[in-house]
Amino acid sequence: MNADDLKKQAAEAALEYVKGGIIGVGTGSTVNHFIDYLAGVKGKIEGTVSSSEASSERLKSHGIPVLDLNAAGELDIYIDGADESDHYLNLIKGGGGALTREKIIAGASKKFICIADESKLVDVLGSFPLPVEVIPMARSHVARQLVKMGGTPIWRENFVTDNGNAILDVHNLEIMKPREMENAINAIAGVVTTGIFAMRGADVLILGTEQGAKTVVPK
Repeated sequence: MNADDLKKQAAEAALEYVKGGIIGVGTGSTVNHFIDYLAGVKGKIEGTVSSSEASSERLKSHGIPVLDLNAAGELDIYIDGADESDHYLNLIKGGGGALTREKIIAGASKKFICIADESKLVDVLGSFPLPVEVIPMARSHVARQLVKMGGTPIWRENFVTDNGNAILDVHNLEIMKPREMENAINAIAGVVTTGIFAMRGADVLILGTEQGAKTVVPK
């Protein structure tokens, strides 16, 4: 099976968590498959809250209502992908640039189901460059602070988030203590948020594997 087949497998397996109400939907290639599968059971749900303009467009194209989080209130489930997950279900997210809205919806949801192919499960986070969303005027200041923390930040040029901000992708980090690093980066003036999801990690990780969809819970 290729990586796309594994992503589809994880996305389809996540449907069993869809019981009704309003659900949170993330962003990315694996989530796109989930949205396509969700279209088949859209009568079960009242609507969705989406983490990006791209996902909103895809949901609407299937006739699935997209609601504002302020109006929706607390969500039962949030389904999203990840760029990396460790065995404790701390995540790196934001490869697609939607990390801030993803973090907000994850925080507003009772249960966070992460869907990914098996290559995303790692022992230590950091091989995937860590996205950090920053206010544009603070980009150089934040980059200098990230260098002090041992990272090599690279500005994601010609990219603007849905919130109008910039992204620094931080290379060469070995994230041994995800919660501590998440808090430290978030404390830098000018940072909107970091792509470390440890304060609010996933509750369940569904991995597409050669042997079928596999469910992982935190160690």
